Amino acid sequence: MISFFKKGLSKTNDALKSIVPERAKFIDKDLLEEALVESDMNYELVEEILENMPNVVTKDELFDALLDIFNVEIKEDEHNHPNVDLIIGVNGAGKTTTIGKLANYYKQKNEKVMVAAGDTFRAAAIEQLKKWADRLDVSIVYTQQGHDSSAVAYDAIESAKAKKYDRVIIDTAGRLHTQQNLTKELEKIVRICTKAYDKAPSRKILILDGTQGTMALTQAMAFKENIGVDGIVITKLDGTAKGGAVFSVVKDLGLPLLFVGVGEREDDLVPFDGEGFVESFLEGIFS
Repeated sequence: MISFFKKGLSKTNDALKSIVPERAKFIDKDLLEEALVESDMNYELVEEILENMPNVVTKDELFDALLDIFNVEIKEDEHNHPNVDLIIGVNGAGKTTTIGKLANYYKQKNEKVMVAAGDTFRAAAIEQLKKWADRLDVSIVYTQQGHDSSAVAYDAIESAKAKKYDRVIIDTAGRLHTQQNLTKELEKIVRICTKAYDKAPSRKILILDGTQGTMALTQAMAFKENIGVDGIVITKLDGTAKGGAVFSVVKDLGLPLLFVGVGEREDDLVPFDGEGFVESFLEGIFS
């Protein structure tokens, strides 16, 4: 697990090491502030973390403060039959690829998994999810481009109930927080999911592109306010030096980070582990 986070934070750690070239067991508070801001952690959060710390900070002191940020309650699966995960986010965040990885993760846990190609705006999204389903040998519900995405969600849940699936993972079209018509459509999908099964969706999971850093916060806040979000997944973490933004995202949203994605393979997604993540992050600062 830690090696996975080391891979994801490699560029972030390189950037931190350029600011703290002489890593030691303790670090000057001013230099530490510069390093944390450079990692794309919000300045307000940096100030909050360092406010009551001594002028020379040890690794253990910073470790405890950073780990405390991830102390967010996770909405546990209620062992619904099926559990229904609705995947949301903006274009390019990696929703469809993440669905493939999630399907693989739950299949490895011996769950009977179905995916639903609810992104009917892009034909490529439907084909991409079909390829994932074929590769992983999981069931898929899909239709043609341009058809009603709510109907896809409804049909998938109805089929999963009838065939006693453990989990349905539903894709949705990417949309910006400023696109009110698409936001209304997403609200409709949520309503239709509940119509098909009163406990659906079990979770609304927001996919965030790690390369955007704290810039993704505005989008994330809008999704949370418009339809509600139960947890987040951060993708493409290995492609950025902005790993410190993860702390700001979790802090500001008050939502649990469920998974972290690194790479394109089906197993390049792991459940988030706060201790492992913080330990890997601090390797760029302390010896």
